[in-house]
Amino acid sequence: MPGLTASLLVQTCLVYGVRPPAVNLDIVIVDLKKMFPLIFSLGESRGSSRRRGFFWKLRQRWKLLGLFEIDKDHEFYPLTCDLKEGLKDAVQDAIQSEAAQPILTDEDFSAKLTQGHEGYDMRTYAGPVFKHFRQSLGISEESYQRSLSSCGLYLQFISNSKSKADFFLTNDKQLFLKTQSKREVHFLLQILPKYIQHFQSYPHSLLVKILGVHSITRAQEKKKYFIIMQSVFFPDERITGRYDIKGCHVSRWTEPESEGSRVLQVFKDQNFEGNVICLDQQRSWLLRQTELDTLFLKELNVLDYSLLVGFQPLHQDEKNQSWSLANLIVRTKRSVNGTGSPTTSQCASVPGTVEEESESTDKEDDGTELSDTPDVTSTRRAPMKKIGQQVSTVSDISEVMAQNRRLLPNYKNPLHVMDGPELRYFIGIIDIFTVYGLKKRLEHLWKSMRYHGQEFSTVSPSRYSQRLCHWVQTHTV
Repeated sequence: MPGLTASLLVQTCLVYGVRPPAVNLDIVIVDLKKMFPLIFSLGESRGSSRRRGFFWKLRQRWKLLGLFEIDKDHEFYPLTCDLKEGLKDAVQDAIQSEAAQPILTDEDFSAKLTQGHEGYDMRTYAGPVFKHFRQSLGISEESYQRSLSSCGLYLQFISNSKSKADFFLTNDKQLFLKTQSKREVHFLLQILPKYIQHFQSYPHSLLVKILGVHSITRAQEKKKYFIIMQSVFFPDERITGRYDIKGCHVSRWTEPESEGSRVLQVFKDQNFEGNVICLDQQRSWLLRQTELDTLFLKELNVLDYSLLVGFQPLHQDEKNQSWSLANLIVRTKRSVNGTGSPTTSQCASVPGTVEEESESTDKEDDGTELSDTPDVTSTRRAPMKKIGQQVSTVSDISEVMAQNRRLLPNYKNPLHVMDGPELRYFIGIIDIFTVYGLKKRLEHLWKSMRYHGQEFSTVSPSRYSQRLCHWVQTHTV
């Protein structure tokens, strides 16, 4: 797109609150300099602070538009190119490695694969475990690799999250890449056996599906840790409403854009008031699964997670469709033992306990300690040993009921999609890494005094779990 045309288009879209197509902000700024030389020359003569302020306001306004392509002029373009190449090779190693064993071992959970590339190193954590998990979800390694390394540009997602994390979305919008702190990654690896076991116990869990954990160390830069997870809001072409729910009211309002705006917004609890999730017969399943998932997070001493809720209107043919016997058989098979649903026969057994941190820890390249994980190269893998016994295939209705399975829809992303009479809902639980430690306890004490008698986010994991379950109960029919 020619420079001045791009600039005028962006200005028009910003005035009318319309989301423009992906264009490069740096090109726009260069064009604005050409269009308004006097303003920029004054900025230069009076110092750089005013100029930086102008650019910052322009960029902040641009960021409200949510998603845009990371092209060759974007600041993150070199990083995303390295991520694509590094992840392609990491998944290729998983493809070429021996077939996944039915039993996961301690070595699988502590494995690390380091691969050197020109200008950076890519490290994969617990690769065999996540390969197992992806297979249990019906995700082939080839399709996973294609999504991560396709020639299409990554997208940057700008959220209103308080964290400083960067969010990238694959071009097909199926996978999120999110940067994490070293502490968060260490916590995830520590609870990973319990996380995998939870999905074995409750295959249709609403918890976010974490598909990989990696780090990248680029020349003269700090190590970046990131996770790969399935997008709850996929496919998103028809989604008309998105909400991030925590079950409280303090600071839980997002100011809507003007009517007719196409800005991508994620609203909060107070915005949802007056609405309900209409699921009819599936309501009891959602209540039970929310209870099971939040109980699990309470046992991990975790809080501040969110229930994502998205919805889109059903087309008339989707409302009135009558399922054939063949379709019901396919859905039943998929729900009990097939693609898109973790099954006990596909998943491996997991060591039953999470061991405490060892005194002898392996040091990371930056001189700090992450976990007691032996380094595994692409040509040498730790020997496998059997722990426990493989779980048998689901065989009777009592086991299906105990696992709280439901009849999955024959759609993409079935574990997060539920249809009501009028709307299709996308529901999932995300952000499960905040531990109720000393910092959060002090924050709770301070907020208790500041917001006396009001519901705020930072409460004990027990209270947090109860409150979110109550929200689901009172906002569903």
